[in-house]
Amino acid sequence: MNNHKKSFSIRDLENLSGIKAHTIRIWEKRYNLLSPERTRTNIRSYSVTSLQKLLNVTLLYNGGYKISKIAKIPEKNIPLLVREIIADSKSKNHSISAFKLAMINFDQSLFTKTYNGLLTDRSFGEIFRDIFIPLLKELGMLWQTDTISAAHEHFISCLIKQKIVINTEKLQHIEPVNKDKIFVPFLPENEIHDIGLLYLNYEIVLRGYKSIYLGQTVPMENLVDTMKYFDNLHFVSYLTVVPTKDKINGYIKDFATMTKGYTNPNLWLLGRQTQHIVEKTLPDFVKIFTSMDQVIERL
Repeated sequence: MNNHKKSFSIRDLENLSGIKAHTIRIWEKRYNLLSPERTRTNIRSYSVTSLQKLLNVTLLYNGGYKISKIAKIPEKNIPLLVREIIADSKSKNHSISAFKLAMINFDQSLFTKTYNGLLTDRSFGEIFRDIFIPLLKELGMLWQTDTISAAHEHFISCLIKQKIVINTEKLQHIEPVNKDKIFVPFLPENEIHDIGLLYLNYEIVLRGYKSIYLGQTVPMENLVDTMKYFDNLHFVSYLTVVPTKDKINGYIKDFATMTKGYTNPNLWLLGRQTQHIVEKTLPDFVKIFTSMDQVIERL
């Protein structure tokens, strides 16, 4: 069954394009750029094709084209002009718009072309922090408001994950040079949101540390095995959904019990759920970070 979203409200179009609903209505009336269907109560409803066209028009408009000129361009030529702009422009806003267009169209080649264009004058780390993080935050809000479907979010998230993994793999053939710490990035059991953790793993490896990446949904008892082989382990976890508010302090207490016989335990935590941690009861070996940048600075 195809569960992709097939119709969009004018508010959806505003959220995705950044163009105010009032302006969209003017463009419809004055330039006939979009032709929405209407419900019995006269509420506008837009197809995927209309959304795609608006995103293309927005890219041209933000690229310096006047809306009156865009309205005169043959419809089949608009995507070609958009790709030219994407190829020539390295701006943050253009790139985010291009990635959103790639997401809506499930267009991997557009994603890759936009990404490769950014690589000409940015490092991967700069692309992730300056482009991907704002994009992911925006897409999270769009998904929560039902503007985009889960399929769209998964598509773009998986492409970003691929880039993190590829760039991490390029570094992994180099022997670690920093021996004072060994990192164990992991997510607690039932936590599957791993983009942040994947990127932290990239930064760890980039800085010459050994990383034992365990990934998603790791039962706590499985962490014991790593402690049998290495001293001075630093466990790192990104808590987005679990442990839940009522369980997170118990989780840390259980972790302290598990590592009681270990010489030098360290647990670094960040993510939304850390706001529920009672810091005055924290063991000394637990460090809470409010942002990814804080963790990177500590490495």
